[in-house]
Amino acid sequence: MKLQATYNNDHKSLQLSQPARGKPLNIGEGFEALSFKHDQFSGLMDPLVMLDHYTMSRPTFGAHPHAGMSALSILFEDSEGVFNNRDSLGNNIGLLPGDAYWLKAGSGAVHDEKPTEGSRTHGLQIFVNLPQRHKQDAPTSRHVPSSAMPVITGEGFRVRVVLGESNGTQGPQSPALPLTALDAFLDAGSEYAHDVDAHQSLLVYAASGHLTVRLGDQDIHLPEQHAIAMQPGASTQTLHLASAKGAHFVALQSAPVHEQFVQKGPFVMSTMADIQKVTAAYEAGQFGPIAE
Repeated sequence: MKLQATYNNDHKSLQLSQPARGKPLNIGEGFEALSFKHDQFSGLMDPLVMLDHYTMSRPTFGAHPHAGMSALSILFEDSEGVFNNRDSLGNNIGLLPGDAYWLKAGSGAVHDEKPTEGSRTHGLQIFVNLPQRHKQDAPTSRHVPSSAMPVITGEGFRVRVVLGESNGTQGPQSPALPLTALDAFLDAGSEYAHDVDAHQSLLVYAASGHLTVRLGDQDIHLPEQHAIAMQPGASTQTLHLASAKGAHFVALQSAPVHEQFVQKGPFVMSTMADIQKVTAAYEAGQFGPIAE
């Protein structure tokens, strides 16, 4: 199947992928997800490496390392209970429904996240690449409570600005590369417009319901649990998102890194030799202990 198309709009190049569905991922008895990977979008997902739309009801992964990338967790508002987040930066945080947590792993950090007893976490786990010049930065993080996220409301739409900016509304900023994350809801027959800045990339994911994605004179049907990636080229494009029967969608926008990378599990580095180095550093205990 053709994964990428290029359209001309006022002589400006717009690159747009075909809609792609995530691959089912089940781990143990308490974790199920739809997983999207960068290679499904012909490079248009950059700087995103992967996205998991998951539900977790039991501890699944245990303490694990990250390096060379950022891990962004967005909890949907229908999550139940508390999602415990611990890491080697000294954090021990109970994330609540609607919260977000950004871990810029940089040179290396250890992370553990799990629902507490009786809790059910529903949300997104997103890996964001770091440019080579930042892969050895000291790790840092940011917890964004739901109460700190501005909400844009209008006729038939409600948009949580988890990070970044939309239509002049400024939300919290990430501790790494600037990224806009919108968690949005459309009523039946409604529409939301968002400007995609020139030379940035955007991924739209229909978490529930069906969307019509409109850019210029292009209308693309985005089925439920499908994602589409795009880069507008040299001009800002206005993205129109509409739904005939109502939908919940997420939009993620950032500047592409435009660098080759190698991913091996929780490590995203420039070369395989770099993967071997950070693996050795982690095994030698250089990422530090997990917070208790």
